[in-house]
Amino acid sequence: MHCGQCHADLDRPGDYCLVCHTANCDAVVAVFDREAATLTMLDGEQILGETTITTIPETDTDDDRATVVELRNFAGRVADEIQRKRPETVFAAGERAPLRETRRQLHYEFYRVPEEDTVQTVIDRRGNRALEVVDIPPREKIGGSHSTIIGDRRGRKAISVVADHPHIKKIIPGPIDAGGIGSQQGLRAKITRADTNGNVRMLLRDGSSVQENRLVTTAMDLETGERVRADLNEALAEADLQ
Repeated sequence: MHCGQCHADLDRPGDYCLVCHTANCDAVVAVFDREAATLTMLDGEQILGETTITTIPETDTDDDRATVVELRNFAGRVADEIQRKRPETVFAAGERAPLRETRRQLHYEFYRVPEEDTVQTVIDRRGNRALEVVDIPPREKIGGSHSTIIGDRRGRKAISVVADHPHIKKIIPGPIDAGGIGSQQGLRAKITRADTNGNVRMLLRDGSSVQENRLVTTAMDLETGERVRADLNEALAEADLQ
């Protein structure tokens, strides 16, 4: 493949050009299973190429340690390949453990998408109007007349996960209802179905207490709001808050 700007040879499809310092790929779709990850490079809605990265088993007398090292190294190789492209956005699907570790090693917008027909789903999504990104510190997104969040540290962690999302404009904590049915599971968070304006709510449950927090998003309708809802629920699940 050649650079679209200066036509220099690129080692791999979608690589960032080191000659003219131009990105040739604006998105990478990564589909993980436990032993391999398939990366598809996109420029807009055009597929530039595909590559597969496999894991290399570690040999260690401690099986648990070997598994951790193998996972970290596998995710590192995937992250290195994505870094070669310098994309604006990464879309990912599949096995959660290597996906989560890869996400931890990268600093790009990172969204989970459905596993079925993943690449086409991303292309269809990118053909729609992009959602506005909110570029303000997460702590400045929290407002409203109620300031108490249930669940202590885990409650604050749930709010932090949501506030860190680029399509959340504002979080408005609601009053606490202490009349629910008690639970021994500890705090759990869930994002509810989007309304017609694309906004959602986060339910926090901790023992017999329930708190409904309004989330104002950059989505413009129910469909795009559902995309934000799915992203948020996945982020909460990865943080072990569901």
